[in-house]
Amino acid sequence: MRTIGLLGGMSWESTLEYYRIINEEVTKRLNGLHSSKIILYSFDFDEIAELQSRNRWNELCEILAEKAEMLEKAGADCILICTNTMHKVADYVQSRINVPLLSIIDCVAREIVKRGIKRVGLLGTKFTMEDGFYKDGLRKYGLEVVVPDEKDRNEVHRIIFEELCRGIFKEPSRRKLIEIIEKLKMKGAEGVILGCTELPLLIKQSEIPIFDSTKIHAVYAVEFALK
Repeated sequence: MRTIGLLGGMSWESTLEYYRIINEEVTKRLNGLHSSKIILYSFDFDEIAELQSRNRWNELCEILAEKAEMLEKAGADCILICTNTMHKVADYVQSRINVPLLSIIDCVAREIVKRGIKRVGLLGTKFTMEDGFYKDGLRKYGLEVVVPDEKDRNEVHRIIFEELCRGIFKEPSRRKLIEIIEKLKMKGAEGVILGCTELPLLIKQSEIPIFDSTKIHAVYAVEFALK
């Protein structure tokens, strides 16, 4: 079994899900007392979020790359950035390590293509929905991407940072997200990406297929580890 390196803590709420899903999947596939070989570096998310809000992405590149190098030296055979937003710096991090960085964007895109979906909605932080890195990554797979309007993008961002990253789960917020998904469906979305690793903590199903980026990413990591 290969060792999985996790860059987590962004937020710890979703990193907990990575740890759970990866270990459950290994146990299911290997039976017995098997669990996953994992090395985790967990950031203080407040420091990361502050740099994000100030658009200091060059510093974030260096911070994540340094810790990815540390995981590699500790014996990790692959690296996962346990957040969608920080894949904005994924290419730089990959350039600094010799083991593969398993991109959450690639993993999600492959699952969408398997379903035969061509037009997909994207929910996430404002960085994920508005910056080009995520949408461009999906378009490489021939996918057309639709995002909410500005007011709804602001609301999704607020729910993520003010509630989900703090372990707060509100029914009105869940209903609001479902309403936003319905609007994406009206724009022609055949499915929707929960493109923030906290969103699956609140949204479990909708009238159109949902793609749980956390679970998809974690399962791909297991497939790599057991290959």
